[in-house]
Amino acid sequence: MTNPHTELSIEQREELLSTLNTRFEKNMNRHEGLEWANVQAKLEANTKKLWSLNKMEGTGGEPDVVGYDEESDEYIFYDCSAESPKGRRSVCYDLEALESRKKHKPENNAIDMATAMGIELLTKEQYRELQQLGNFDMKTSSWVQTPANIRNLGGAIFCDRRYDTVFTYHNGADSYYAARGFRGALRV
Repeated sequence: MTNPHTELSIEQREELLSTLNTRFEKNMNRHEGLEWANVQAKLEANTKKLWSLNKMEGTGGEPDVVGYDEESDEYIFYDCSAESPKGRRSVCYDLEALESRKKHKPENNAIDMATAMGIELLTKEQYRELQQLGNFDMKTSSWVQTPANIRNLGGAIFCDRRYDTVFTYHNGADSYYAARGFRGALRV
């Protein structure tokens, strides 16, 4: 039995596939040598991943194919919106950070939001790969997966692009800003 909360209607599926196809065709530099028909076949065979892509799209992520892993036979999607996805901003890093705030708590945290969407935060390396495909986060910033040794000390890391350079910074994991969100990755 399928979970109705992870299933899209036929209309939603068709609309999402059309949106993804249009984005794929407009941004061939992100996935040279890949064909949409193969990507679509994978998506149609995995409705749960299609649901996750719909969540990425619905929160402003503009997901697109950025690669193909031959070993695992998976297409790799990243959020490719110009700025950190609008529907995922003003969040601290994780639940521990959220619960540690005494006042002015944000509504959510990046790790739990990503998990609920069925995606993962980009790693610092993935974020740098994304920046090779265009200029992203010129006005915003995005939380990225934080190494345990930094997180255990109360910190978290985020990245952005300024002065034609990709920067990695640190902040308390409990911090949140209107211009900081997170970008996700999904393998299909």
